[in-house]
Amino acid sequence: MTSPGAVLTDWYEYRGAWKQQRGEVIEEALIAIYLNGAELVTMMASPHQQEHLALGFLKNEGLIQSLEEIEVLYTSQQGCCVDVWLNRPARQPRRVIITSGCGGGVTFDDPASGIQPVQSDLRITPEALRAAFNQLQNRESLYARARGVHSAGLLDAESKELLAVAEDVGRHNTIDKIVGACLENGINPAGKALLATGRVSSEMLRKAAHMGCPLIASRNSPTSMSIKMARAWNITLVGYVRRGGMRVYSHPQRLEHNKSLPQIGKGSNAYE
Repeated sequence: MTSPGAVLTDWYEYRGAWKQQRGEVIEEALIAIYLNGAELVTMMASPHQQEHLALGFLKNEGLIQSLEEIEVLYTSQQGCCVDVWLNRPARQPRRVIITSGCGGGVTFDDPASGIQPVQSDLRITPEALRAAFNQLQNRESLYARARGVHSAGLLDAESKELLAVAEDVGRHNTIDKIVGACLENGINPAGKALLATGRVSSEMLRKAAHMGCPLIASRNSPTSMSIKMARAWNITLVGYVRRGGMRVYSHPQRLEHNKSLPQIGKGSNAYE
């Protein structure tokens, strides 16, 4: 029996000798989001938590602000189409930007525009942040069963609990799914920490800023533009969160940073 978002397949495995194996691999499909009857976007994604993906994408792109605007939300039986009908006319985007997301992420806005610095008194220890990543991919997760998938989580730094978790073949899709889950469950992401397993690029940083998250941390690396944006928008950007430690690229004060250390973010190569 497969879990949603995974399919069974066969392979040959070599461990000193060849052996045929059967198990799950992550499923990838074209998911189309329709808004008021018109195709808005088609993206490569995991056919899992599709409604959260649609809601989060619309929220992150500024096309909706709350769940009250949704009149109908329907996923096709095959899971490849999500129909969203609003209780008002929908604004159609004038431009589409293909981002650096897995499979080509999509946004309708310049990732670096229209963001105000995030104000938050969030504090968390490096040890607590590292421990939170162990909750992302537990034994019941798609990752544990099929691998090949990105994960994201919304962390309450005070309780050290994950308020929402999402998985997808696209790292940017996981953030949209987190936003969709927040809309559906009445969770305010502002002031919470955003955890991710994939590379943090500019569109990921923009999504975190729109959510009001003062900290985004990943097991992987950030890009130069995401570092520049994080420093400008007062967001703590953490990369390479692993057993041996982590790297903090901006606003380290939220992680009990030793103020006697030299200040980062100054100089011609610092992406100011």
